[in-house]
Amino acid sequence: MIEIKNLHKAFGDNKVLQGVNLDIDTGETLVIIGRSGCGKSVLIKHIVGLLYPDEGFVKVEGQKVDDMSMKELYQLRTKVGFLFQASALFDSMTVEENIFLPLVESGKRFTQAELNKKVSEKLELVGMAGVQKLKPAELSGGMKKRVGLARALITDPDYVFYDEPTTGLDPIMSDSIDDLIKELTDKLNVTSVVVTHDMYSVKNVANQVAMMHEGKIHFLGTPGELLSSTDRIIKEFIQRTA
Repeated sequence: MIEIKNLHKAFGDNKVLQGVNLDIDTGETLVIIGRSGCGKSVLIKHIVGLLYPDEGFVKVEGQKVDDMSMKELYQLRTKVGFLFQASALFDSMTVEENIFLPLVESGKRFTQAELNKKVSEKLELVGMAGVQKLKPAELSGGMKKRVGLARALITDPDYVFYDEPTTGLDPIMSDSIDDLIKELTDKLNVTSVVVTHDMYSVKNVANQVAMMHEGKIHFLGTPGELLSSTDRIIKEFIQRTA
């Protein structure tokens, strides 16, 4: 479980987080929405200790993140997979080299056969079997997302964070990525946190939706409750992103 209590963070005079309270239950898929600059990415960075709060705290599995030693932070981060908005694949590496990079960087020793086996398993899991030797330039946008997701899963994480997973994709490929997120959450029993502006993704994948506004959680509830809300701020956001 992830607990976020009264979280504040400012950068100079810019108060980004102004008292965020949020619980993320084990095994659920939480979608975080809100206008650009509302603090979604800043919030995620606090969960893995890339930023520290000015006030309040984040607890992961009962332990305060800002109290963790560097060794404990590293152990926490090995439990987290991250799918970046632009996939963040290294152009000079093959697909398999991109995917097994987190294992190599972990310091643990793996034989080449073990690495190849793990890569094959994750590529099959995301529907991309057989592309190990390709370079990112040979992949479509949707294929890159899937390879990026395979890399996020290579360490068998307990938590997977998705940063705008459907941005730049056509509707059919977006639906495919949404289906994959749901399937992986069910198969692997991971806790998923999805940051998105895509209201179709909200309806498709979320158990819970948190909407951020002016540095706080303005709304927390189910997709149905969000879409039926009469709140002016929520209605304006939905209309602008539709």
